[in-house]
Amino acid sequence: MARHSSHFLELARKGAEHRYQELKAELASLEKAFPGLAARAGRTLGETVNAVENTVSTVARRARSMSAAQRKAVSARMKKYWAARRKAKA
Repeated sequence: MARHSSHFLELARKGAEHRYQELKAELASLEKAFPGLAARAGRTLGETVNAVENTVSTVARRARSMSAAQRKAVSARMKKYWAARRKAKA
């Protein structure tokens, strides 16, 4: 994966923030234009967006790691797999 300069990443972050603000403004205009739509869902569109953001950020931060036993099992499976491949090739 290519590494980008901090300047490039800062510009990307600013662009993302700008787009995020545009989307928030669009949500506000939709809520204003269709007030019944948010009421039917039982909460405002902003609350729905916040709930989704919280879910996404929680999932993105979750680190999954394998236990030593799981790594050992994967290792054994892969050794068996590659041994079979070498045997088939010979």
